[in-house]
Amino acid sequence: MVKYIYDCAEGCPVESTLKIISGKWKSVIIYHLIKKEQCRFSELERLMPNCSRRMLSLQLNQLLADRIINKTTYPTVPPKTNYQLTNLGKTLTPLILEMEKWGEEYNKSSQN
Repeated sequence: MVKYIYDCAEGCPVESTLKIISGKWKSVIIYHLIKKEQCRFSELERLMPNCSRRMLSLQLNQLLADRIINKTTYPTVPPKTNYQLTNLGKTLTPLILEMEKWGEEYNKSSQN
């Protein structure tokens, strides 16, 4: 059987989408921000116990750079930081919720 590798031309919209949401935790972060509207760093840590603190920080910074999330820091001691989806980030909601549905079906079928 020959393995087919899809060669997406530069600028392909699927490639653009995957660059934004790929990474082990980016889609999961977006998912939690859809469900809760905003989360503190420590909340995201609790929601994703298998994600290291360093990796969470890295993924959040990449989502910030891509304008998918906003970060609000409050001048308290210790500093309070909230993350929420931007308007651009909210446009990913249908995609992420479809991924949730697909994952639920896949998980059910894997149990058989």
